[in-house]
Amino acid sequence: MKLHGFFRSGASYRVRIGLALKGLKAEQAFYHLRKGEQRSAAYLAMNPQGLVPSFETDDGAILTQSLAILEYLDETHPNPPFLPKEPSARAKVRGFALAIACDIHPVQNLKVLNAVKTLTGSDEAMNDWARKTNQEGLEACELMIAKEKGPFCFGAAPTLADICLVPQLVNARRFGADLSRMPRVLQAEAACLALPAFADAAPERQPDAE
Repeated sequence: MKLHGFFRSGASYRVRIGLALKGLKAEQAFYHLRKGEQRSAAYLAMNPQGLVPSFETDDGAILTQSLAILEYLDETHPNPPFLPKEPSARAKVRGFALAIACDIHPVQNLKVLNAVKTLTGSDEAMNDWARKTNQEGLEACELMIAKEKGPFCFGAAPTLADICLVPQLVNARRFGADLSRMPRVLQAEAACLALPAFADAAPERQPDAE
């Protein structure tokens, strides 16, 4: 298996966590997003979106989109599971994960931030956009799990929800989001970071970190 990513990419971070939770090893290839390496002809031939991560399976298939990759890992290596067994519980976990992966992360990623900066001519406006997006989105996530048993987002073990939450909190702090009124989110994060699978997947611990 081979993971194509970037140390600071939140979506790549999710897949690193997922691999580690499953006890799987994958070769890594790195693409510096700010240098545009993900737009090279060779990479676009593999992933026409020009996004990271991309994932090569043992049988040579190329998978894209972090949540699809994580579902593949969960289906091919069922233990420990990323989703609960009960249907409504599974839907809640998926809903939380999608709130981050579809509604928070995409509108504060590098491509969008560059567009905001171009439109406004202001680094301050760009950073404010990212801060506000993260803070408002995570405040909603706090309410989504406020009544759920911990210490993780949905119970006593990490799920797809936690895999999405932890990388997003890294982005939120980078842009100065106020997390002080999110005790349940911070409880889940603390439980996750106590596990080697999460700690070892952190951006600063990757070979391409700078």
